[in-house]
Amino acid sequence: MALQAKADTLALRPGQPDTPIWSLGAATPNALRFRRGDALDVRLANDTTAPVALNWHGIDGVAAAEPLLAQAVLPPQGKQSLTIPLRHAGTFMCDLRLLGDGEGPPSAARALIVAENEPVAVDRDEMLLFEDWRLRPDGTAIAPGADPNGTAPVCTVNRQRTLDIPARLHERLRLRFINGFQRNVIAIKIENHDVQVMALDGQPSEPFPARNGALVIAPGGRVDAFIDANMAPAAVSSILLHDGTEARPIARLVGSREPPVRAAPLAAAPPLPSNGLPERLDLKSALRIDLPLSGPQAGWVPPSTFAASAAPAFKANPAFKAKAGRIVVLALSNPADKATVFHLHGHHFRLLDRLDDGWKPFWLDTLAVEPGQIQRIAFAADTAGRWLLEATAADWAAPRLLRWYAVE
Repeated sequence: MALQAKADTLALRPGQPDTPIWSLGAATPNALRFRRGDALDVRLANDTTAPVALNWHGIDGVAAAEPLLAQAVLPPQGKQSLTIPLRHAGTFMCDLRLLGDGEGPPSAARALIVAENEPVAVDRDEMLLFEDWRLRPDGTAIAPGADPNGTAPVCTVNRQRTLDIPARLHERLRLRFINGFQRNVIAIKIENHDVQVMALDGQPSEPFPARNGALVIAPGGRVDAFIDANMAPAAVSSILLHDGTEARPIARLVGSREPPVRAAPLAAAPPLPSNGLPERLDLKSALRIDLPLSGPQAGWVPPSTFAASAAPAFKANPAFKAKAGRIVVLALSNPADKATVFHLHGHHFRLLDRLDDGWKPFWLDTLAVEPGQIQRIAFAADTAGRWLLEATAADWAAPRLLRWYAVE
């Protein structure tokens, strides 16, 4: 897979010149699609004017792909190669945003789809990548980490202002929703349809209905959902996006004039095939770590600082160390006055119940922690290596911050 970090444009203002951005160019215009078990040979060329680092969301257990720790920052006109074994099926994302705070144009993300080897009972598989942009009056876009005063927000889905998805009566759709927003938690709602959640952050879950029909997704998070289309020909069901300020239509399901796919809806779908993550975690013998997500003594630094020095104190001293195979419980505390989004590299985690006596029936790699709250997560540190931790307040101007942990 050849990827090119390059200058690009988006049509964000009807009737006006396109907006300059940066993107990851590839042979396919939308999602990069592969199959579980493939070995992905990635060749990245940096044709921008700034250093870049390729950041993967959801690819577990590939220490050689870790930006800044295993993969060096790629300078302008530089090239690098790496191999990524695709051990898990699911919905993933890669982007150039790790070093993108405050300078240069913002960059677009790319979806990475890894199909199951087993058959999945759906008629269609569609990806919806939601992104946000902040435009100055002259139409240029500012990077996250910069002051957004005087800019106007614009949202896109699959790099378009709006999207129509045709659907035949009783057709079962697998919709892969990806929050490619720079900082915001979003909610997605499909009008007049039951939405069954099948996977979160690329890992299968026990199927469950979306609460109030809405999917709440942290930046970088992904949700796979099944819906059974129930619309008459030419009928429309809006897909609404709420970005914390207002709900707006971003896409539509449009009833097809073709005959129904089948005479009646399909029966309830079974869970997606497992990727082999453990059924249970032994919390009694877990390594327990308190990890504040902000504060002067918390040890978080911006990526540019992390990448700049060969052996600074924060690079010599991880947030924690764990023996391979150990269960780790992190108490994520957010003393800030805004929600903070935490992203764990290298492993997926369970969100523990408040009483620490069980966990939610799904896996995550990204979690928004509300102001003043503590959330506890647990994961099996089963792959040796050095792995990043990310924390970013849910605010456009907030900096992305990093720490790291070691599994030995």
